[in-house]
Amino acid sequence: MRQLKLIDLSQEIFQGMSVFPMHQPTFIMTNMTHEENMNQTGSKALGFSARNILISEHGGTHCDAVWEYKPSGATIDKMPMSHFWGSAICIDLSHIRFDRYIEPKDLELAVKKSGQEILKGDIVLMYTGHFDRNFGTDKWQTEYTGLSYEAAKWLAERGVVNIGVDAPAIDHPDDINFSGHLICGEYDMTNTENLCNLDQIVNKRFLYFGLPLRIRDGSGSPIRAVALVEE
Repeated sequence: MRQLKLIDLSQEIFQGMSVFPMHQPTFIMTNMTHEENMNQTGSKALGFSARNILISEHGGTHCDAVWEYKPSGATIDKMPMSHFWGSAICIDLSHIRFDRYIEPKDLELAVKKSGQEILKGDIVLMYTGHFDRNFGTDKWQTEYTGLSYEAAKWLAERGVVNIGVDAPAIDHPDDINFSGHLICGEYDMTNTENLCNLDQIVNKRFLYFGLPLRIRDGSGSPIRAVALVEE
């Protein structure tokens, strides 16, 4: 039996983390210290500490509900679980500059070079290299590539259920029509943003997990995204 390795694809959650401009900044507050809890309970042996987190449904590594960009679409709690885990591939698009869009020809060539193929029901992660180059800088939210409408449709027509990327969005920052999300709405797909460590799984097929919290009527959810790969 082959050995399996778990690779974490999730960004750290912390106060001050970079969040897409339209969303709620993350705040973390102490609910109770160990000492406060011991005073409250009268215990001399043990105290409990906990914190409160205020975070956007689209904060950090997260997936989107179709409802976010399509009012008649499913909210996160009503979407099929098969959109958030399953067989996946990661393709290399790291050579594409931030000042142009990802086009169908780029996807087709990247899949060919990966030695893989896209199967119906697949999850496709796009390694753009943006996290490696620009995370933590002022370029993080502004200088990254993204899918054109035609490229997003190219993926959808091949049966992809989830498009992931190591950038703040699957759309290009200059795209005011949000073409990637528009296609996800048209095909009832999800997308996963703010991934990291995709360089460790590029050009491979693996088992992907990016399960959302079961948020009633949620527009999306932070996730712990991981890849299970054979060593």
